[in-house]
Amino acid sequence: MYQGFYNLTSGMLTQSRNLNVISNNMVNLQTPGYKRDKMVSTTFQEEMLYRTGRRYKDNPEPIATTSKIRTADQTYVSYEQGNYDMTEGILDFALGGKGFFCIQTPQGIRYTRNGSFSVDDEGYLELNGAGRVLGKDGPIAITTEDFKVSNQGVITVVPKATGSEDDEDGYGDDETEIEEEVLGTLRIVDFEDYGQLHKEDYGLFSTGQAPQEVEMPSLVWQTLEKSNVDMVEEMTAMMTSQRALQSAAQVLRMYDQIMSKAVTDVGRL
Repeated sequence: MYQGFYNLTSGMLTQSRNLNVISNNMVNLQTPGYKRDKMVSTTFQEEMLYRTGRRYKDNPEPIATTSKIRTADQTYVSYEQGNYDMTEGILDFALGGKGFFCIQTPQGIRYTRNGSFSVDDEGYLELNGAGRVLGKDGPIAITTEDFKVSNQGVITVVPKATGSEDDEDGYGDDETEIEEEVLGTLRIVDFEDYGQLHKEDYGLFSTGQAPQEVEMPSLVWQTLEKSNVDMVEEMTAMMTSQRALQSAAQVLRMYDQIMSKAVTDVGRL
C-alpha cells in the first residue's frame, strides 16, 4: 500500500516534467534552427523481493526486482537536421549538415543553428536578442544591401559596372567592373562531443570544448533551417503523458480514500 504512494507520486512528478519538455518543443515549433528535447526517465533504488516461509526463514527464494521511485534521468537534445525554408531574406542563413554559427554575447561566445539575423544600430550583423554574429576576423559590418553570400559563408559586395566619360565621338569607353569587396566570412564551427553542449535561451548553446573550424561548410543563403520538432509526434507524446498523469492522480485518490477508511471505519472494530 505505502509503496503505491511512492510509485504514483514519483510518476506524477516525472510526467509533469515531461510535459514541460514537450510544451517547450511545441512553443518553439516555428523557431529557426531549434533542436527538440526529449526527456528520458529511469527507476531509483531497485530492490530484490524474496519469498520465505511463515515460520522458517532459511533459504529465501528471489522472485522479482522492484523499484520505489520513477524519476527523470536526463534530457537529450536531438541534433537532427531540420528542413529548409526558402525565405529570400538577404539576412537569412541556413546550415546543411553539422556546424554552428558563433555569436558574441555578454556572457562570452555562444553557438547556434538559428540563422535568422538582422543588423544592429551600428551596422553589424546580429542575432536579435543575443549578440553580434562573428566572422573569422570578428563581428561582420554590413555596409550595403547589395551583397552576395557563397556556400562557404563569404559575404561580398556585388560589383557594379562603370563607364568612363564620353570621348570625342560622344561614346564612353567599355564598362569596367569594380573589384569585389569582402565584408567578412561567417565563422562556422563544430564540436567533437555534442553531449557536452549546454542549451540556453534564444536557441544558443555553450560548452567548455574548444571549437573546431569547419573548413568546407555547406551554407544556404536566403534560407532558414526549420526546427526539427514533429508536431504530430509531440501531440501524441503530450496526450500519452497527460493520460498517465491523470491515471496516477485517480489511483492516488483511491489510495487516500482506502487509507481514510482504514483509519476511521476499520479502526473502530
